[in-house]
Amino acid sequence: MSEMSAEQQERETALVERVVASFAGTPDARTKNLVEALTRHLHAFLRETRLTEAEWRQAVEFLTAVGHITDDRRQEFILLSDVLGASMQTITINNRAYADATEATVFGPFFVEGSPEVGLGGDVAGGARGEPCWVEGTVTDTDGKPVPGARLEVWEADADGRYDVQYGDDRVAGRGHLHTDDQGRYRFWAVTPTPYPIPDDGPVGELLRATGRSSMRASHLHLMVQAEGYRTLVTHVFPRGDAYLDSDSVFGVRESLVVDVHQQIPTTPTPDGRQVAGPWARIGFDIVLAPAAAQPGSAGG
Repeated sequence: MSEMSAEQQERETALVERVVASFAGTPDARTKNLVEALTRHLHAFLRETRLTEAEWRQAVEFLTAVGHITDDRRQEFILLSDVLGASMQTITINNRAYADATEATVFGPFFVEGSPEVGLGGDVAGGARGEPCWVEGTVTDTDGKPVPGARLEVWEADADGRYDVQYGDDRVAGRGHLHTDDQGRYRFWAVTPTPYPIPDDGPVGELLRATGRSSMRASHLHLMVQAEGYRTLVTHVFPRGDAYLDSDSVFGVRESLVVDVHQQIPTTPTPDGRQVAGPWARIGFDIVLAPAAAQPGSAGG
């Protein structure tokens, strides 16, 4: 690229300033800050990359395709945000480190309201195919005090790497909710998490293939934990040794969320006396909630 003339630089800079100035009358201060910053960064990208008009049209067509494939069962824009790391960066910004509170990670596109209540020791799998897995742990605050009555929302893919909503037959499987007991303990049956590809039959999949990236997500179990007075936690449990821990397509893996999966032989008694035909597994995962009013910036808040 030839060296840019002073006149060209002046023209480009002047355009940025005019566009930013057009938002000067925005009544809401936060909206004004967002659109002005977006404008500056967008124009900086255009100028840094010297985007061609053909590339601009291709980008518009790509975003149009993302919109067309999005419906009430699939959110391709969230998927795009995920693979660009924007989702994880937003989560990182909004769930700052606080003492030893459990780290948050991506929400994902497959959460559905109205899951069945399974109760303590209940079966979240609900018929989902996979190896039975007993999951247990405690929910405490950062002082180590139990959080009784905390609501745990659980959802996961089956052994074929698919969530119930991906089947299109109105099944409800691999999801449910329960509450901790008076000592902050929880326990439930699920299926052992397995890896799976994010939906890659749309424009986001094309982007991944064009950039030589994998569409695979590391094996995980979703957890959302809510309790009055505490910051809502959306997190995952990742089995140690999974092949995709270092290349998770949405950058969701946190080392603190990686746990051991203890494989059990068929004759091993289960914690609740359930009869299991074949091998099963168990996972322990203790959860620490940050206070709702926390303004963390350091280990102590």
